[in-house]
Amino acid sequence: MLINFICLIFMMVFSLLSVAFLTLMERKVLSYIQLRKGPNKVGVLGVFQPFSDAVKLFTKEYIVLLKINFYPYWMSPTLGLFISLSLWLIYPWIHLLISWKYSILFMFTILSMGVYSIMVSGWVSNSSYSILGAIRSIAQSISYEVSFFMIFICLIMFISSFNFFMFNFMQSKIWLVLMTFPIFFMAFISFLAELNRTPFDFSEGESELVSGFNIEYGGSGFAFIFLAEYLNILFASLLLSMVFLGSVVVIWFKLMLVSFLIILIRGVLPRYRYDKLMNLCWKSFLMVCLNMVLFYTFVLLLPVR
Repeated sequence: MLINFICLIFMMVFSLLSVAFLTLMERKVLSYIQLRKGPNKVGVLGVFQPFSDAVKLFTKEYIVLLKINFYPYWMSPTLGLFISLSLWLIYPWIHLLISWKYSILFMFTILSMGVYSIMVSGWVSNSSYSILGAIRSIAQSISYEVSFFMIFICLIMFISSFNFFMFNFMQSKIWLVLMTFPIFFMAFISFLAELNRTPFDFSEGESELVSGFNIEYGGSGFAFIFLAEYLNILFASLLLSMVFLGSVVVIWFKLMLVSFLIILIRGVLPRYRYDKLMNLCWKSFLMVCLNMVLFYTFVLLLPVR
């Protein structure tokens, strides 16, 4: 139990540390897409820039806004960060007891709780813009959770288990993405919508909402929301790599490639339209997912000769 606890602490600390370098990679990639250099002054090639930003955020003056509900206002970013860290408990360690057999169900439970921190952050700020951003974010997250769950039902049929470690055995010969590319494509787009990432970043539509549900946050509150968002991006990359891109061998390299793809999409795609986002979920993805569940059911029921 002590080894389990130490490994979990190390995993959480280094996942938080990796957020710093993910933000640096994002700023570098976006700057080169826009034909500029990006951070290159603080340290070698700007490698200490994220830590400088963190020091700046956590040392900002503590401002109490007039119309906020004080305790929920400060608790909700902490809740969001705690939920994002809890997702990393499902990582399938080979030699540790944490890889229990219902880890997929645990993941869905934690993912569905993520909207509560957004809802509380937007509501208790008592700002029209933050409430609008929270409503948008909650609506699209709940909508895409439905199709995302149907996508995972297809994958659960392949491995016949709720344990993530079974994906490692299943893909020892062939990657699952080669057999289920439409499922991978829909899962990737669903994650972009779940994470409020471009082209589905409606919760922070700068043209009309300025920053969305986190508009009233600054300093440490904004830093916690920022950490939770980028931890979710890293977790989404890890999940897609683990489920679709082969065994856990060089999984961190695959994680980096998927994260790079998410960042690249932010640099090259414009924002989608909100009604088209909802139509994509309820009229396209959900219908396709239901058909794919039926298709894979019949495939698995076929007699093997």
